Amino acid sequence: MHRWLQDFEYRITITWPVFALAGALAILIALLTISVQAIKASLANPVNSLRNE
Repeated sequence: MHRWLQDFEYRITITWPVFALAGALAILIALLTISVQAIKASLANPVNSLRNE
C-alpha cells in the first residue's frame, strides 16, 4: 500500500491539532444543541400541552 500511495502527486499530513479541533467542534455543537433543547423544555408549560391534546 505504501508504494501505491507514493503514486499520488499531492500529500498532506494530518497532525493531532486537526483531530483535536474537529473533536472540540463536535462537542461544542452537541452541547449547544442539547442546551437549546433543554431550555425549550424548561420553558414549556406542561399544562398547556396536556390541555391541547
